[in-house]
Amino acid sequence: MSKIEINELCASPAILEMLGDLLIETVANGGSVSFMHPLQPDAAQAFWSTGLAAATRGERIVLGAWDDERLVGTVTLLLDCPPNQPHRAEIAKLMTRVHARGRGLARALMLEAERIAVARGRTLITLDTAEEDGAAGPLRRPWLPSRRPDPRLRLQTARRPDRDDHLFQAGR
Repeated sequence: MSKIEINELCASPAILEMLGDLLIETVANGGSVSFMHPLQPDAAQAFWSTGLAAATRGERIVLGAWDDERLVGTVTLLLDCPPNQPHRAEIAKLMTRVHARGRGLARALMLEAERIAVARGRTLITLDTAEEDGAAGPLRRPWLPSRRPDPRLRLQTARRPDRDDHLFQAGR
């Protein structure tokens, strides 16, 4: 794998197709991302079309991880929170291509999402993921909870049997 680049994604037919393919692959391989297998390409692209339109309005940021010209991962930073929570952001749809897993893509995407959140004044980031099959396991080793890449954020964990909510909060 060559050097990975991460940047914000904007809607285009090619981007929608690549994001749709990534979502379909993730769902087909058991990813818990609010869709069921088999996921049709038109439904996957419609989801991303809506998400990228929200990004254009400033409600979220969709990041893509690139290996040359191939999209190998994505994460969404949700910024459209209730008026009483201007300090909050949420992580959604963290996905990596199956062949690219285990190479630090999820960690790199999360670090960039965190950097952007802090730059936008967000001091609380929520990651809702399944404990056993979701991102909690892979992310815990290099990123959660033993070290915080940005010391202004604090980790809080609320556990349920079917999911882990990881909260990063500044201060305290």
